[in-house]
Amino acid sequence: MTSLADYRGRFAPTPSGPLHFGSLVAALGSYLDARAAGGRWLVRIEDIDPPRCPEGADTTILRQLETFGLEWDEAVCWQRERYATYQQALDQLIEQKLAYPCSCSRKQWQSHDIYPGWCRNGVCEPGKPVAWRLRSDLAQRPITWQDRLFGHQQFDPAELGDVVLKRKDHLWAYQLAVVVDDAAQGITDVVRGLDLLDNTPWQRQLQVALGFPEPRYLHLPLVVTPEGQKLSKQNLAPALAEDDKSVRRQLFQALQALDQAPPEALATEPPASQLHWGVAHWSVAWLSPVRHRLSP
Repeated sequence: MTSLADYRGRFAPTPSGPLHFGSLVAALGSYLDARAAGGRWLVRIEDIDPPRCPEGADTTILRQLETFGLEWDEAVCWQRERYATYQQALDQLIEQKLAYPCSCSRKQWQSHDIYPGWCRNGVCEPGKPVAWRLRSDLAQRPITWQDRLFGHQQFDPAELGDVVLKRKDHLWAYQLAVVVDDAAQGITDVVRGLDLLDNTPWQRQLQVALGFPEPRYLHLPLVVTPEGQKLSKQNLAPALAEDDKSVRRQLFQALQALDQAPPEALATEPPASQLHWGVAHWSVAWLSPVRHRLSP
């Protein structure tokens, strides 16, 4: 287990728009966990998909974090500057025969629950653009780990399919980039939303194949709408309000969403005071695996 003195955590948003309340809860959870451990907290902008990242969204996110008092310890990492490093990792996987080119389109295999691996032994349609996929059947399996909230986890990634590592349009996919960057930044503890729990098996396969250490994982309960939908930009979640009164209220509500039971008097305190209380009282044991519903 990672010693507290060596703790390195991170918040890694995709700049597809400004942060919303669900993003704040994830950022706050990772921040409090790092600070309570006496560790370092980093910010990485996961901007490997330019069509989804409007200009200026990254700087908006950084301003929002600062507005809520969530200050990071090292220079911000932008994934758009790290393509060469991802290629080196892919080359290593190709050399190990753990990655292969795939010409298949989603339409071709839409009747299957997962990609059937048709190109594992050779590209089905030579001359067409190819993506690069992970040979999930040949990499480490099964994958097990102890989630700090949800307990023992076991998956066979081969039952999840051969995940894409590099897209047909030459853009890098999330799974490879996040593993490479977590290793490069020395991340020891990944604290993120429950929606990413089933991504962990592929990421663990890649960590083993590339010789990277395995971080500890804490997957936080999701914030959902009154109808039960995940609060997200795709569901048109409103951006965080940034006036002083709203910042105090939203930060307090985020502490409540993380089941930390802050005293009501804290609700009107400035971010610095709320964060000081949050760090001093942070307890993973108080987290409930139940989703937090926003009031209508």
